Amino acid sequence: MKTIGIFCGGFSSEFDISIKSATTILNNFPDGYNVFLIEVKRENWTAKYKGGEYQLDLNSLSFNVGSETISLDYGLTYIHGNPGENGKIQAFLEMKGIPCINSGALASELSFDKWYCNQFLKGFGIPVAKSLFLTSPTDFTIDEIVEELGLPLFVKPSDSGSSYGISKTKTKEEIAAAIEFAFKEGNTIVIESFLDGTEVTCGVYRSNHQLLALPLTEIATENEYFDYEAKYLGQSQEITPARVSDEIRDKVQAAAKRVYQLLQLKSISRIDFMIVNDVPHVIEVNTTPGFSPASIVPQMIAAEGKTIKQFWMEIFASEMK
Repeated sequence: MKTIGIFCGGFSSEFDISIKSATTILNNFPDGYNVFLIEVKRENWTAKYKGGEYQLDLNSLSFNVGSETISLDYGLTYIHGNPGENGKIQAFLEMKGIPCINSGALASELSFDKWYCNQFLKGFGIPVAKSLFLTSPTDFTIDEIVEELGLPLFVKPSDSGSSYGISKTKTKEEIAAAIEFAFKEGNTIVIESFLDGTEVTCGVYRSNHQLLALPLTEIATENEYFDYEAKYLGQSQEITPARVSDEIRDKVQAAAKRVYQLLQLKSISRIDFMIVNDVPHVIEVNTTPGFSPASIVPQMIAAEGKTIKQFWMEIFASEMK
């Protein structure tokens, strides 16, 4: 019986969301595996195993239960943000010779950074929003930003996987505060032009060595954009399947599969798009999409007519060699 640790928690603002996602996966895990959560905090990493809590030895990635030593055969990283979604734990596991079921270190790190990911995809002809990259608040004047990108625009932490620190600004007067707000969440920020269209998202995964796209979900938020409150506090409509034509659905699914292949992703990833004049523009790539009961991917799986357990069985059959 293979032993799998699901890494969750982490150092970002989405610690609690990560615990919910990992718990959903644990509760729907396919039979035949010895599986448990590993809660990652800055002060320690703790294995939640059969009702007990055990300190994880980071040298051997094992822990003792009485006279028995429990060691990992595989890791599944489900931390939203640092240090999982950005590839750090995947790199750690690779150094220890422990296979990771989801996307590896390079793919995760590249996908995690909004600026670098979109510039990489742009190089392959994939439409993305026009943008500027800032390493400090003084890299561009407000006039330069508006001249280049127009209004309204989005200000986002580039190197943060969470929904915190994002602002939609409609006037010049709002931009400076939005930049300051974003720098509180990340070390670099990206400012993007506004894409006026229909927002949809597409889950992609590998099953039986072929790429499959899940039904699209349309995001119809009550807020100015799909922010933290819209994503996690019910202030949005997530409509699955999306209210788009078959032609647009096929375009988005094909684009999502291409992004998945270009970035060399594994397991489940969710790619967000804005459809502008029937052209899908990539907004963001999520290698660790939310998996709590209220999250989008479980809605997609249900619309596909599958259970979460069946879904993960397909992934494990493809990714566990």
